Amino acid sequence: MYIKLKQELFTTSSGYKSLQKRLRAPRKVKLLKWLLTSEKLQAVKLWITAGPREKFTAADLELLKQRLDSGGGLLVMLGEGGELKYDTNINFLLEEYGIMVNNDAVIRNVYHKYFHPKEALVSSAVLNREISRAAGEGVTGVIDEENTGNNSQALTFVYPYGATLNVMKPALAVLATGSVCFPLNRPVLAGKLAVLGSCHMFSDQYLDKEENSRIMDVVFQWLTADSIPLNQKTAVYTGFMCSQITDYTMLPDTGSLSERLRVCLQEADENPPDFTSLFDMSLLKLHTNALPSVLELELPSVLQPAFRDLPPPKPDLSDLDETFPSEKVRLAQLSNKCTDDDLEFYVRKSGDILGVTGKLDKDKRDAKHILEHVVFQVVEFKKLSEEHDIDTTESRFNMY
Repeated sequence: MYIKLKQELFTTSSGYKSLQKRLRAPRKVKLLKWLLTSEKLQAVKLWITAGPREKFTAADLELLKQRLDSGGGLLVMLGEGGELKYDTNINFLLEEYGIMVNNDAVIRNVYHKYFHPKEALVSSAVLNREISRAAGEGVTGVIDEENTGNNSQALTFVYPYGATLNVMKPALAVLATGSVCFPLNRPVLAGKLAVLGSCHMFSDQYLDKEENSRIMDVVFQWLTADSIPLNQKTAVYTGFMCSQITDYTMLPDTGSLSERLRVCLQEADENPPDFTSLFDMSLLKLHTNALPSVLELELPSVLQPAFRDLPPPKPDLSDLDETFPSEKVRLAQLSNKCTDDDLEFYVRKSGDILGVTGKLDKDKRDAKHILEHVVFQVVEFKKLSEEHDIDTTESRFNMY
């Protein structure tokens, strides 16, 4: 049975279609979409959640715990970033059984076969003999004290976009990251509660790659039947297998540190008792030691040396168009400045520009008298023009 209560990343209709086809032959697959109840859990032998992205309630966790205590199976799959990225709280249930999904990611430190570093190809990382035996591989695929080398018949699987696990008693680690992935030799599959740190591993994209399908068959066979008893001698917390699991160590964030560079602090020298000794007076001082040598270089001459005169001061740069504008330009500038409300000011300034104001008396230099003077001048000009036309016409008649 699958659950789709917590916005799972993968379901039987999205991402796990190939897995559903493989499970349908000997088993029956159901999809739970509504409220999780004790009756629904008791009706199935195995409960699966693949990448939950919502938090479980206290009642949900209590029901799952009761189902595990009564002999049911539970397969929990998460992904890189752990609870922090998926915004879930499944670790509350897993920690009671000695398992916790870390908020990290598994990457391969050497490129091989798959382009993305998080599509980690892991080989010779089976921590329990019974897993290799159930999958049909030689038991020598498990590294132990007598066989420290990697065997070519060991299980090889793709671990895409997954996280590591912390495993403590009574839980047993089954698969690890091996020696070619970061973090090194960390468990990624533990179990009869089985926790897988990558929900992508059994998806349609990666199920048929390498030997992922064989690992899937073994996991589901172990969860639904008692035909695969895990070998307690190869448990990660007993015997020689302890050396195959490294401690979880935190590495510095290189990208973040590269943006915050700091210089190293150097210890300063102690100040001397006499602070005046800190001054170096030989660097700069006034003296006449070089004056005799300069005087000796001067040769007597009949003519006085002719020194070049200083150039005359440069005139200030000015805009000639602004200093000497024509009457038309000044009138245009005045027109652009004034509005309808500035008519009085406009007429007076126009009179100054045209030289009309200087021809008027001091008490008659307002806008009215300026316009009056201009009108009289225009009328006089018109009269002169008409008299000239009349004289020209009369002379033309006299010619005939």
